[in-house]
Amino acid sequence: GLSRMDSLEVVLRAGGMERRFAPEERERLAAEKNAFYLESVAAMTPAEVLPGCVEFLRSLRGRGIGLVLGSSSKNAGLVLDRTGLRPLFDDVVDGTHLTRAKPDPEVFLLGASRVGAEPAQCVVFEDAAAGIEAAHRAGMRCVGVGTGAATAAAELRIASFADFTPGALAAGLDAAGA
Repeated sequence: GLSRMDSLEVVLRAGGMERRFAPEERERLAAEKNAFYLESVAAMTPAEVLPGCVEFLRSLRGRGIGLVLGSSSKNAGLVLDRTGLRPLFDDVVDGTHLTRAKPDPEVFLLGASRVGAEPAQCVVFEDAAAGIEAAHRAGMRCVGVGTGAATAAAELRIASFADFTPGALAAGLDAAGA
């Protein structure tokens, strides 16, 4: 849920090295980190998709629900291509379309506009606190994917998509009062 440079800052801070690198060196480190990431993405396969996710997305599409992938990453399209998920989405809004990273709501508001949806009609699936905050700032409900502290602010939390259905989504949001 963070920009490339913001995520580097988190890593440097965690390692106690936030004051060690000049801006030029930080740019080099961010580029190096991205190169490693791209190597990892290049090796991705459909087997890496969370269990139940493809079935859930297909079920939503079958109900005529617009689906947009919203990511701050400039590599979101590559991930979708490598995992075979791109055909399940109506559109992709990624870091190549954005001027502000999460927790700014720009990514989600742009995604909603691309499928002609009002923010209050949208549900965001997120695994990061910054993304959940961005969804709420956009006026959208949010499902936290994962049970760690990062998803605590979501209206509904799921450990995985295994056996998760659109009906379970609606029931869970209704029960949460969202």
